Amino acid sequence: MHNYTKEDILRIVEEEDVAFIRLQFTDIFGTMKNMAVTVSQLEKALDNRCMFDASSLEGITGEEDSDMYLYPDLSTFEIFPWRPQQGKVARLICDVYRRDGSPYEGDPRHVLKRAIACAAEMGYVLKAGPECEFFLFHTDEDGIPTTVTHEKGGYFDVGPLDLGENARRDMVLTLEEMGFEILSSHHEIAPAQHEIDFRYDEALVTADHLMTFKMVVKTIAKRHGLHATFMPKPRIETYGSGMHVNLSLHRDGRNVFPDPEDENGLSREGYYFIGGLMKHMKAITCITNPTVNSYKRFVPGYEAPVYMGWSSKTRGPLIRVPSGRGENTRIELRSPDATANPYLALAVLLMAGLDGIRNQILPPACIDQNIQKMTQQQRDALHVEELPRTLKEAVEELEKDSFIQDVLGKELAEKIMRAHRKEYHDYCMQVTDWEISNYLYRL
Repeated sequence: MHNYTKEDILRIVEEEDVAFIRLQFTDIFGTMKNMAVTVSQLEKALDNRCMFDASSLEGITGEEDSDMYLYPDLSTFEIFPWRPQQGKVARLICDVYRRDGSPYEGDPRHVLKRAIACAAEMGYVLKAGPECEFFLFHTDEDGIPTTVTHEKGGYFDVGPLDLGENARRDMVLTLEEMGFEILSSHHEIAPAQHEIDFRYDEALVTADHLMTFKMVVKTIAKRHGLHATFMPKPRIETYGSGMHVNLSLHRDGRNVFPDPEDENGLSREGYYFIGGLMKHMKAITCITNPTVNSYKRFVPGYEAPVYMGWSSKTRGPLIRVPSGRGENTRIELRSPDATANPYLALAVLLMAGLDGIRNQILPPACIDQNIQKMTQQQRDALHVEELPRTLKEAVEELEKDSFIQDVLGKELAEKIMRAHRKEYHDYCMQVTDWEISNYLYRL
């Protein structure tokens, strides 16, 4: 991100021959939206005078006053490297405001800003680093996405086994042109599955980066004749795609999670943060795993967490404390997937962790064994609970957790729950290929 002024942006636009500016924002389901303006309207946009009718947008439908304004965040100005060199296209990420100049409560970016302000009152800054997985599939003759791939590549394979190597390289180079610091990129376990990791940052920057990341990955994939999807489980027979989120909390520029004297290397604040996450995790899952398909990933045998436990020694639990210590001490939450709205996801994770610190909530004892390989009797003896196994269960958990509802705002929480209930109902009404293949011939 940049420390641009209005004058800086006007100068860059003129020097770089920018013709269009996309004013981007995010709906409650994490879908990027935008309104494009020409250079002639840029000064108006920079003065927060661009109004739009939000009445048809998901999550805003039904608002009595749907005339909203887009307030650009000047630090997010970027020129798209893949657009023409003459008449370039740039973007600004925006906050959504009402006509009276107040932030729109249903704007996900505002929800995260509210959580960040709460953390600041306690003296904390959250830093987050996501690990985003995605698939690259072929499209058909009409350009429609499929789940077809000719690739047989596996974990860390290289070309020619890794047929997506060139596309992934171009994604990395494009992201770097847009200011990302890319830590690594590689082929993942499943055929056609990939991962690109970028450097952690403060929560709002990371959420903005996630929205940009998904846009870049999809755009560059299309330029290679491929379709990039962050769908958690597009193919039943192999691994799904997750988005592990690494979290650390800082005060006065120092990470507060490490304690070299502790057997797990964690401070009391670190333990309390985990305790808060564990307390609210079932409700949080409705936000971090917001689709019917998200729960097809939560099955034993494919590395995704199914049970609620934490460890500093094993790789498979819901919450892992990776081996890095000192300033690198962090908590890795392994359940989220990239269909989550990053603003809402980071907001509920931050506030749940702060709830743990504020109320000194200790987590259950760490479990340094593979929970999935335990018998149910062993899990019961350790009081191990399951994550929600369907979107319906996750909504029910959110309904019971008034704290997470308050983080989102009661009105926004109700809109999310209502939409997810409808999605699950619509899903239950479908007749699937599995039903046809199992019932049609014998019933």
